[in-house]
Amino acid sequence: MIVTLSMVAAGCAAARAADLPLRRLPRSTPEEQGVSSPAILGFVQAAEQDIDALHSFMLVRHGRVVAEGWWSPYGAGEPHALFSLSKSFTSTAIGLALSEGRISLDDPVLKFFPGEAPPGPGKNLKAMRIRDLLRMSTGQTEEQVKDFPFQSNEDLVSAFLALPVDYKPGTHFVYNTEATYMLSAIITKVTGQAVLDYLGPRLFQPLGIAGPAWQASAQGISFGGFGLSLRTEDIACFGQLYLQRGRWQGRQLVPAEWVDAATSLQTSNGSDPTSDWDQGYGYQFWRCRHGFFRGDGAFGQFCIVMPQYDAVVAITAGTKDMASVMNLLWDKVVPALKDGQLPADPASDRLLEAKLASLSLRTQEGSETSPLAGKVARRVYAFPANPQGILSAMLDPSAQGGTAISLETTHGPERLICGMGAWVKGELPPSFGITKAVAASGAWTADDTYTATLYRYQTPFRQIYRLTFSGDGVELDVSPNVVSDQVSPFHLRGQAAKE
Repeated sequence: MIVTLSMVAAGCAAARAADLPLRRLPRSTPEEQGVSSPAILGFVQAAEQDIDALHSFMLVRHGRVVAEGWWSPYGAGEPHALFSLSKSFTSTAIGLALSEGRISLDDPVLKFFPGEAPPGPGKNLKAMRIRDLLRMSTGQTEEQVKDFPFQSNEDLVSAFLALPVDYKPGTHFVYNTEATYMLSAIITKVTGQAVLDYLGPRLFQPLGIAGPAWQASAQGISFGGFGLSLRTEDIACFGQLYLQRGRWQGRQLVPAEWVDAATSLQTSNGSDPTSDWDQGYGYQFWRCRHGFFRGDGAFGQFCIVMPQYDAVVAITAGTKDMASVMNLLWDKVVPALKDGQLPADPASDRLLEAKLASLSLRTQEGSETSPLAGKVARRVYAFPANPQGILSAMLDPSAQGGTAISLETTHGPERLICGMGAWVKGELPPSFGITKAVAASGAWTADDTYTATLYRYQTPFRQIYRLTFSGDGVELDVSPNVVSDQVSPFHLRGQAAKE
């Protein structure tokens, strides 16, 4: 359940109506498209029990959505950060620029950036081509591309071209988000547009993708390898486009030859037959076991295409173990994809539909109050100087809509309303890669500890806030579900301010 501070019936109806234009794919019962409803229900139940980190799931069979669900506070109308799934969209831009005669895959990278090249570039840098950027075989090492200054104001093209290139391009696979940024920069160089804008009339608008957002560098270049935010059905439509070899509603949006090349094996990246990261890499697409291909992004953002089954799966999530998501799909969903229609199963359809309509991430368990609540309520606890810039914290159990955690920070005040057994949506200041939208639930998990679970529900990120009170002191612990440049754990110890 989600509660907002200003929720009214009319607002709910308007929100539901606003979701309707997002439905671009026709709907069907699973059995009509040869899929077992109990098998899909088994996948959803196992995902909740074993993974507990999916945010959305959509299964498309024969061009029709047969199952879709969002775990509250996530929703159909909300965009979700795609992380490296963005790479497959940048690849598409390259394919389109190639078809328009703007580039060749054998163009040297330095051809586009003579002014940014280092003095006396080495032979390996001179030999690096667009093709090498696409297939992650630039000749650089993991150590050399680590800690790239994406968040700085530095010219990122110059920074990339200044990196050492130890190996002949095309000979070594190293996963390289910086290479994708260079693909994005090439698009901007030859079109005068950021990838976001270039793809607008060519891809996003024809697919009905409304309001796509893509973070950009200080130079105005879409990051390319990450930073794109889309809705779940947008991801599914993109997968369906590639399943249909670039054709959409009677139009060839992307050349079929490009789709075939981008999703086929372009470079080897391992030999483990049990790993979905060792099946080869295309042009910013991964090969999977079972002959599938996918775009994917950190923490469980997936666009999985299964050509031999005429199926697409779109998933958003917040998990450290992306392999577990695919393994569950292979075990539960793939065996349920049958040729021809299955006998109608209205009872199972209703069970599945009810389950998908009631999905929710677990709210914070605990008690509504504590013997200590009255003593600590609205007391200001000050913290010494810290990297997070948090000056003080206050807990207000009587706030409108729930319990409030109020922080004074060097960036200004932050106020988080936590629902009891419910998600309360609000806003916190955005930071790099994180939008301001949040939803929180809280409870007393011990007599001396108030715990809040917070989702930044347009991203994979969940954070647990724990305020533990002792005498006139408090300890604030914040732990994320995953660690990245955007979120990391921290611990602060504070003291009640003198009244």
